[in-house]
This record gives sequence, C-alpha cells and structure tokens, in this order.
Amino acid sequence: MARTGQKEKGEGGHDSGGNSDRLAELFSRPVFLSLTIGIPFCTFKLLFGLTAFRVGASLPNGFLIVTGLAIAAWALADLIMNAGRALFDLVRREARFEYCTIAQVGAFFGVPSVFLALDTLVTFLIISAMLWSGWIALLSPVEAWFWYAATTLNLVSLSLVLLHAEIRRAGARGAEPR
Repeated sequence: MARTGQKEKGEGGHDSGGNSDRLAELFSRPVFLSLTIGIPFCTFKLLFGLTAFRVGASLPNGFLIVTGLAIAAWALADLIMNAGRALFDLVRREARFEYCTIAQVGAFFGVPSVFLALDTLVTFLIISAMLWSGWIALLSPVEAWFWYAATTLNLVSLSLVLLHAEIRRAGARGAEPR
C-alpha cells in the first residue's frame, strides 16, 4: 500500500492514477470543454449568422437577414452560457445551466446530453454550409482569424483527448497478463 502523498503503481510499474487521471479530470472540466468546444462552436455559429445577414442584405428577400440575426442571437446566448460555465468552474461552483440553449431545452426533458449532441450536429452542419456555400471566402481577415482559431482549438483539443484515451487504453492492455 502506498504511503500518503505517493501514487500507487499498478502491475508493470504503470501509474494507476497520477498524471493520467489529472489529464482526464482536466479534459472533463467545464472550463476546458467551454474553451475548446463550446466557445469555438459559438464562434462558428456567430460568423455564420453574420455572414447570412450580410448576404441577405444584398438580396431583395429578407429571409437571410432574419435568419442571420436569429443565428447570431442564438450564438451570443450560447457564448454567454459557455463563458458562465467556465467561470463557475474556475471558482469551483456548479453551474445550474447547460452549455448551450439547445441542451438547456434538453434539460427540461431530462436528457441534456442528447440535445447537446444535437447542437453539435447542427454546428457541424453550419460549418459545412459555410464551407460548401463558399461563404467562408466572405469573412473579413479578422473574422477569418477567429474562424481559424476556433477550428484550431477544437481540432487540437479533440486530438489531445483522443490521444490521451488511447495512451490510457494501451497502458491498461500493457498491464494485463499475456
């Protein structure tokens, strides 16, 4: 048995907790999730809404203007919710609201994670629409920088989480008798 302050070693000398568990804890914290998933998703939604508004302003039909404004308002609400979740986490308080408006609706039905997954799907569809419509080329240089930063944060964090999970899985297999 390990003394207080020491980490126990599993079979094969692998850390049974330690750094790996601290990383797993970090990756599941609301501040990490908000900064690397939620806020980038809000950025994609906001830029899509603003672009739809600008494109709509050049057309005789006001549909895209209204849609763009609605999407931008939705993105701002989600941004406030994600920032709130991150701040509550930083001060070690539990937020009594979800990461986004769609998940908040899901909380009403008792399944916020299902609705959070739906929000993820909708956001990926928004990203695809920006790319396939060619609207991505309409972003200003500053807006493009925000798009690139959101993409980088989101993809690098996803890769780190997946890499960590695979290292843990490989470590667990290495500790098993063969």
